[in-house]
Amino acid sequence: QVQLVESGGGLVQAGGSLRLSCAASGPTFSSYVMGWFRQALGKEREFVAAITWNGGSTYYVDSVKGRFTISRDNAKNTVYLQMNSLKPEDTAVYYCAARRDGIYSGRSRDAFDYWGQGTQVTVSP
Repeated sequence: QVQLVESGGGLVQAGGSLRLSCAASGPTFSSYVMGWFRQALGKEREFVAAITWNGGSTYYVDSVKGRFTISRDNAKNTVYLQMNSLKPEDTAVYYCAARRDGIYSGRSRDAFDYWGQGTQVTVSP
């Protein structure tokens, strides 16, 4: 069983930056596709970004392209989400997710097998 633990959330003013981290347990982290999702109050959980096992490919929702960067350090079993130029509409609980077979299979929640508990990001105007 894989455990994912997010950290790095908090309160920031619009235009500011935060870096989220997701630490994963288990010896096979380096083979997983990793992703970030977010869920704003009263809304569905939505895809934000994903990265393939070696970091060779990354994927983003249009609303964060050019502002957010997903990366990973397989030696540390950690995936990151660097968030710059934050906007109030980025306010949400951010979740880390993992797909164990290492094959990027799209942006659906069903494409990921494991989930973290989430970390709150709040962007004030």
